[in-house]
Amino acid sequence: MSSNNTFQNSFKKWLLTGALGLGFSTFTQAQQQPILVKLNPQKTFQTIEHFGGSDAWAAQFVGNWPDVKRKAIAKLLFSQALDKNGQPEGIGLSLWRFNVGAGSAEQGKESGIKDEWRRAESFLNNDGSYNWEKQAAQIWFLQEAKKYHVDKFLAFTNSPPVQFTTNKKAFATDGKPNLAPEQYDNFARFLTEVVKGVKQKTGITFDYVSATNEPQWDWSDGGQEGTPFDNEHIAGINKALSKKLLAAKLSTEISIAEAGQLNYLYSPFNKPARGSQIEDFFQKSGKYYLGELPNLNKSIGGHSYFTTSPYKDASQMRKQLASTIAKVEGLHYWMTEYCILGDNAGEIEGNGKDLGINAALYVAKIIHNDLVNGNASAWHWWTSISAYNYKDGLVYIDKNKTDGKYEDSKMLWAFGNFSRFVRPGAQRIEADLAQEVSEKLSVSAYKDVKRKQTIVVLINHSSEALAINLDGIKAKKTTAYQTAENANLQPVKVNKLSNISIPARSVVTLLSSN
Repeated sequence: MSSNNTFQNSFKKWLLTGALGLGFSTFTQAQQQPILVKLNPQKTFQTIEHFGGSDAWAAQFVGNWPDVKRKAIAKLLFSQALDKNGQPEGIGLSLWRFNVGAGSAEQGKESGIKDEWRRAESFLNNDGSYNWEKQAAQIWFLQEAKKYHVDKFLAFTNSPPVQFTTNKKAFATDGKPNLAPEQYDNFARFLTEVVKGVKQKTGITFDYVSATNEPQWDWSDGGQEGTPFDNEHIAGINKALSKKLLAAKLSTEISIAEAGQLNYLYSPFNKPARGSQIEDFFQKSGKYYLGELPNLNKSIGGHSYFTTSPYKDASQMRKQLASTIAKVEGLHYWMTEYCILGDNAGEIEGNGKDLGINAALYVAKIIHNDLVNGNASAWHWWTSISAYNYKDGLVYIDKNKTDGKYEDSKMLWAFGNFSRFVRPGAQRIEADLAQEVSEKLSVSAYKDVKRKQTIVVLINHSSEALAINLDGIKAKKTTAYQTAENANLQPVKVNKLSNISIPARSVVTLLSSN
């Protein structure tokens, strides 16, 4: 739909089709024996820290689009408000990831990165000075996120500045690390100056800074900014960064290690020098122990790419990850980057844009898997705004630097079934479901003591409505928010916690006030 009519068209579509599918203001009765969902608020798991998205790469242009359009896109990503019909206006992200560029944009074609949308500006000038007018469009989104009360901000890099890299480019040569050890201090100083400079310009202090991203990959094809690193290099860079941040008396914490696949967190996998990152960085016996750094965040980040299908294997992998993390006191798992890539064991292809419910249901089950089996305390999407024919966006745009159309996706709203309602500080609680229906229905539950709420997220993968009885909580008021083929977080009144119908192929969040 066009950018100017997004919400009007959504409401018209609800009037035409939503009421028919949902029985107007209450859920219709499903035609089978209700499934018992038993909650135990006394048995708790991880505390949710944030749900996030990144500004790479389109925000560097979309932040300069006409005000009405860029603001509408920001509303979709950040807003926690409800419209006059009780409909969420956005998905209420609680963390925003800011891509600190390496300077490939200034190099232009000489950068070797063919797609200019995948290049990035740098605050650093060749003479060593800084230009805080750079990355201005991204700064706009950063400030807009703050206006919407986004809780946390993370600065991440894919490559050190080209002034410091070995080949003077923002991607590597022959799969070799593109930063020499003698440049670690310069890189650390740069990141510290970025934190200080952005704070001075915007009043926003980055809560976290992540210096390396997917260090397992070669990053030598010029597809985007990036560089590989061994664990030894990651340790050296972050030790230098720790000193610089402390010397500047900044509260910013260091976030590591953005593993390209979850396997590398808990096992050597196929690259021993770049794997077993939990052991190497967080176990006191580890080769490159970083636990003594006072400003290291007690989390380890990994990306869920290429580890999501089939579900049985994916869930076992996440259970192994959770088991390994549990051996380190206080350590948390953050899933810091995901969109649909690859062929996923034939279940779904990353290639080809899909604004509909198929991709949304797949994404919802991955979030469920990471939260329930991986015990993730954070979950972040990759490219929040996409200009590509790929399943990588929450909001899709025309590939136009100055103006264009935009459209929301079902992946946005299915993510919102979690991010909009499971707020920072909520704790996951036990939610038991009969094993024989687990392939049809996924359920996770959370309690929010501060807001006096219980949140239950259900994913109905089947082609028929499923009825549930919810046991274990008392609720004064419950509202369901449904994402389906004809609904985007559509509010539906729930009169009682029994015989609740979860429509076919939908994601439903039950929000109960205690």
